Amino acid sequence: MKNKQSLLRDLPSVDRILKSETIREKLETCPKSFVLKAARMAIDQFRCGIIEGDSPCPDTDEIVSTVMEILQGISGYNLKPVINATGVVIHTNLGRAPLPKAVLENVSRIAEGYSNLEYDLGQGRRGKRYAHIKELINDITGAEDCLVVNNNAAAVMLCLSAVSGGKEVIVSRGELVEIGGAFRIPDVMLQSGAILKEVGTTNKTHLFDYENTINENTGLILKVHQSNYRISGFTGDVPVDRLVSLAGKHDLPSMYDLGSGCLIDLRPLGINSEPTVRDVVKSGVDLTTFSGDKLLGGPQAGIIAGKPEIIGKIEKHPLTRVLRVDKFTLSALEAVFMIYADMDKARKEIPVLRMLFTSEEALKIRARRLASALKKAGLRADIRTGRARTKAGGGSLPECEFVTWTVSVLPEDISINTLEERLRKADSPVIGRIQNERFILDAMTIKTSQINSIVNAVKRSLVD
Repeated sequence: MKNKQSLLRDLPSVDRILKSETIREKLETCPKSFVLKAARMAIDQFRCGIIEGDSPCPDTDEIVSTVMEILQGISGYNLKPVINATGVVIHTNLGRAPLPKAVLENVSRIAEGYSNLEYDLGQGRRGKRYAHIKELINDITGAEDCLVVNNNAAAVMLCLSAVSGGKEVIVSRGELVEIGGAFRIPDVMLQSGAILKEVGTTNKTHLFDYENTINENTGLILKVHQSNYRISGFTGDVPVDRLVSLAGKHDLPSMYDLGSGCLIDLRPLGINSEPTVRDVVKSGVDLTTFSGDKLLGGPQAGIIAGKPEIIGKIEKHPLTRVLRVDKFTLSALEAVFMIYADMDKARKEIPVLRMLFTSEEALKIRARRLASALKKAGLRADIRTGRARTKAGGGSLPECEFVTWTVSVLPEDISINTLEERLRKADSPVIGRIQNERFILDAMTIKTSQINSIVNAVKRSLVD
C-alpha cells in the first residue's frame, strides 16, 4: 500500500487536467481563469483528503468530474432570478418591485447604445439628464418641479442638507422612524448636518408643539409618513396642510417624507390610510420625497417633488452629483411614469399593482392550477390549497393584509427544512415560507408561467 507521499506525487498536475477532452471543450465556452481556479481547487481538495488519511488517490476522470462541479458554482452569475412564492409583493430581499415589460424594453433600448442622456437634440448642445423626465413626473404628481436621486434615504438627506443649512429641523417624536437595515431618520439627519429638534410625544403631537419650538435657528418643518409602521390607540398627529400653513406663517420651508410613493388611489382595496403623492403635493408642502421601487413599482430611486426655487437650490448642492442616477434608472423611471399616464393601465401593467389588485377568485384558480400540476407529477407529498393572508412588504402598508390562496406541501420522505433548502438552492430558486409545519407556495406572487418551473423544482427536491 502506498504511503501519503507517494499518493500525493501521483496527483495529476493542473496542466494534465487542462489537457483532458472534457476540460478542453469547456475552455471553449468558459474563461480560462475560472477553469484554472476550479482545477486548482479540485486538486487541493483531493490533496487534503490524502493528507487527512480518508481518501485514496483519485484518477484523472474523477478529478475532472470534480472540476466541472466546482466550475458550475464559480462560473455562473451570483445575482440570479428567483421565483418569489412568499406572497410578499414588495420583497426587499428579493429585489423589491419587479418591473413591467415595457420598462425592460425601454432600458434595453437605451442601454445597448448611445443616447441623448445629457445632450439637447433641439439645441445641439449639452443638456441636463433630468430634463427627460421632469415634465412627465410633474404631470403625474402635480408637482411644479422635481429631481431624482438613487433612493429615498438619499433624497431625504439631500433635502435636509441643502434646505436646512445646518439649522434645526422640527419633527414629531412619533415620526422618528427606522427605514430598514438600522438606518434611522435621526442618523440621516445627523449626516446631513441638520440639527434634530424633536417635538410632541411618541403617540401625540399637536400643532402648538411645532409652533412653540420655532425660533431664529429653525430651518425646516419635517413630516414623516408612517409608511412602515403604525401607532394605534390614543394617538394624534398634525395633518400636512396645517404644517404647511404654520411654516408659511413663519416663512419656513416644509417637507413631507412620504416613503412608499403611492401614485394610485388604493381605496378600492379598502385602504384609506395611504395618501397619494398627488394629494400630498396638493397640500402645498414645499418638498415631497418618495421611493421609486415600492408602491410606485419602478426602479430603485428617490424622487423629490417640490417648488422650483427649492428644487433649483437642491440641484446646485454638491451631494446632487454624488447621488445622481444613471441612464438605466432614468430610462426605467420614464417608462414607468409613462404607464401611469393612464391609471387604469397602470393597475394592469405595473406588477406590484397588478398583484395587489388581483381578485381572490383569480388567486384561487392559480393556486388550484399549481396544486393540480404538483399532484399530477406523482410526488410523494401531501398537497393542499387554502385561503390565507399576506402583506405588501417592503416597508409599505404595514397594517394592511391581503387575501390570498396558497399551496402547502408536506413531503413524506424528507423534512420541511430540507425541502426549503433544496428549493432555495435549485437552478431556478424557489423561495417560499414554512408555516404550520408545511412548505407554503403563495399564489399572490407566483406567475402562471412559473408553474411548470415550480413543479419541476419541487419534483427534483423531493427525491431523497
